[in-house]
Amino acid sequence: MRADRLVSLLLLLQNRGRMTAPELAAELEVSVRTVYRDIEALSASGVPVRADRGPAGGYRLMDGYRTRLTGLTDAEAHALFLAGAPGPARELGLGAVLTTAQLKVQAALPAALAERTRRIQDRFHLDARAWFRDADPVAHLAQVAQAVWEQRVLRTHYRRWGGEVRRELRPLGIVLKGGIWYLVAFAHGSVRTYRISRFLAVDTTEEVFERPAGFDLAAYWQESCRSLEAALHQGTARLRISPRAQRLLPMQFGAVGTRALDGAGPPDAEGWVQVEMPVEGEAVAVSDLLRLGAEAEVLGPPELRQAIARAVAVLAGRYGVAP
Repeated sequence: MRADRLVSLLLLLQNRGRMTAPELAAELEVSVRTVYRDIEALSASGVPVRADRGPAGGYRLMDGYRTRLTGLTDAEAHALFLAGAPGPARELGLGAVLTTAQLKVQAALPAALAERTRRIQDRFHLDARAWFRDADPVAHLAQVAQAVWEQRVLRTHYRRWGGEVRRELRPLGIVLKGGIWYLVAFAHGSVRTYRISRFLAVDTTEEVFERPAGFDLAAYWQESCRSLEAALHQGTARLRISPRAQRLLPMQFGAVGTRALDGAGPPDAEGWVQVEMPVEGEAVAVSDLLRLGAEAEVLGPPELRQAIARAVAVLAGRYGVAP
C-alpha cells in the first residue's frame, strides 16, 4: 500500500505543481506526519522533490522532471469505471486505487487536456445518497464486492422482515440505489436481491462458481424495479388538488406525482384540478395522501375516501378540534 501511495504522491506533485503537506495529506487520506515520511522516502530514492519555505511554500518537483509511471494496474483500470462516484468507490474499498488511476491518466494526457479534466472535476460532482437519511451501515460491503469480483460463494446471516435466515449465495453484482447498497445473487434456484446493510455476518468460501450465461445486471435491475412498482401500486386514487398541491405532488411522490399531473383535468374556478395517481395498499395510501393536508381531497375510490375520513376524525379528536 505504501508503494501505491508514494506513486500517488509523486503524480500529485507532477500534475498539480506545488502542494503543501496538509493538501497532500487530504488528497491521500493520511496524516501530515505520514506525508513528511513519504517525501523523505521519495527524496532518498532519487526523486528531486523540492521544499519551498514561506506562506506560499510547499513541495514541488524540480523543474523539468517528469515520471513515466503512468501504466495502469488491473485494479486501477477497473476502478476508473467508478470515476464519477468517489464516495461509493471509497465504500467499496477502492478510493485510493481510484485516485492513483486518475492521477496516472492525467499524467499521460497532453497538458491542455489534463487541465480540462481537472476543471471538469472542479465543476461536477455526483452525490448518490438520498436526502435527509443517514447512510446504511455497510460493514460487509468491501468483502461482498470482492466476492462478486472473484466469483466466490458466500455463506451469510441475513436479517429480513420475517426474521433472520442463513443463506448460501452466489453473488452476481452490486447496485447502489438512492444511497442504499444491494447485492444481486443467485440463491435457491433464482436470482434475488439483498440489502447489504442487513447482512449480520458474511463468510467468503473457497468455492468458485460460474456466472449464469448471458446474465445482464442492468437489465435484471430494471425489470426488478418495474416488478416492485407493479406489486406496490395496488390501486388508483382520484384526487382534487389545490394549486399548492400541484407544486408539491412531484416533490412528495416523485415520478408518480409528475405523471399524475401530466394527466390532470382542466382547473376549476379556484385553480384546483383532478388527477389520478397509483397508490399502494390502503394503510400506506392514507399515510401518503395525508402529507398533502388540506391541499387535497380524495374523491375515490369510496373505500379510500372513507379511510381518509376516519383518520382525519381520529386526528381531530386527538387534538380536541370540534367537527
